[in-house]
Amino acid sequence: MPDRIRLDGRVAVVTGAAGVIGTATLHLLAERGARIVAVDRQGADLAAAVKDLPASAEALTITADVTQEDEVKDYVRAAVDRFGSIDAFYNNAGIEGDIKPIPDYPLESSRRVLDVNVVGVFLGMKYVLPVMLKQNKGSIINTASIAGLMGSPLIAVYSASKHAVIGLTKSAAWECSGTGVRVNCVCPGMIDSRMLSTILQGRSGGNAPPPVEKIVDRIPARRLGLATEVASIVAFLASDEASYVSGSAYTVDGGRTAA
Repeated sequence: MPDRIRLDGRVAVVTGAAGVIGTATLHLLAERGARIVAVDRQGADLAAAVKDLPASAEALTITADVTQEDEVKDYVRAAVDRFGSIDAFYNNAGIEGDIKPIPDYPLESSRRVLDVNVVGVFLGMKYVLPVMLKQNKGSIINTASIAGLMGSPLIAVYSASKHAVIGLTKSAAWECSGTGVRVNCVCPGMIDSRMLSTILQGRSGGNAPPPVEKIVDRIPARRLGLATEVASIVAFLASDEASYVSGSAYTVDGGRTAA
């Protein structure tokens, strides 16, 4: 009986690949046999992210801005030209934006957050979905957040953008009804990362953020999450083990949203 968690020979495209979650995910996907297309704006960081991938990953790196339609078209075309298909798409690129109350939030900054986190996700699906629908198979996994499930002080625009990602995910899943294409999203909670550090620093008014012990007090698991734990859910959703899963928002938050 085949191992349904394996991704041998499948083509996985990962955006935001140079970030901590993107990098952890592309490494796990490669470990499970996938061929990798890594996309990020930061060329040097992207090279470092794929440096230790196995040769079997046949890693293709593409420097692209997910908010630019032509660049999204290009990374999708490059993936298909190189490998002939896209079997899994981790639509992961995102930014936290400013850490400010709504009255102080600059309009330009809010537009940038929505552009990356919502328009970038939309454009990725706009150009990957036709590839998957044509082959009648594929899995799209968008990165949302527990901030897309609840209110979050001082990151209202980020929270709004992640609510939008969940809405896009559920709507796309319905549009793919009756096909072999599935669309889901992951909602990370407090993951040990540069983004979390930036948010905590901003909420502390530029002072030292509260000690980890105080932060994790609100998390039933009593610790921060790891990027590898998010990657595990993405890899599951990309695999045949999740063949009956679509339109779902998977929390990876140590129970933070259970209350």
